[in-house]
Amino acid sequence: MKISRRKLLGLLLPSLILFSFIAVAQKPNFSGDWKLNEAKSELGEMGGRVALSFKVDQKENAITITRTTPGFGGGDPMTTTMTLTYDGKVTETEGFGGAIRKSTAKWSDDGQTLTVNSIMNLERDGQTMEIKGNETWTLTKDGLLSVVTLSSSPRGEFTAKAVYNK
Repeated sequence: MKISRRKLLGLLLPSLILFSFIAVAQKPNFSGDWKLNEAKSELGEMGGRVALSFKVDQKENAITITRTTPGFGGGDPMTTTMTLTYDGKVTETEGFGGAIRKSTAKWSDDGQTLTVNSIMNLERDGQTMEIKGNETWTLTKDGLLSVVTLSSSPRGEFTAKAVYNK
């Protein structure tokens, strides 16, 4: 059976287009050591509460994030590490003052954004305060890490866009 070039092209073209979209949909790799770039960030009222740096080890099924944040009242910086799977399973880590932080991670439908959600209940002077956090992780066109954070508590809602250099 003889197939004309036009028919062959008609059969192959849809496959080539499909494979080109699959290649574009590859997830970004956040692995590496990241340092806060204050000049490119929009920290707003959260300025003193965003991570100073991240050390990230990203695997196919999980991500390990080590974050260094400013210490309380000008004290030594604090470092915490958590490993999150992408299936929405809750991971518990110790947060500020021994409080338990419950976190999840999930990729966006297009695979270009990682969302990390967390809830922490702080106890102070016999009262409990719930703090919710939502971080949206993306890589910028120039290879920088952008983390947009929305934090809510009884004290209000705060938003920050922190940009990190590798």
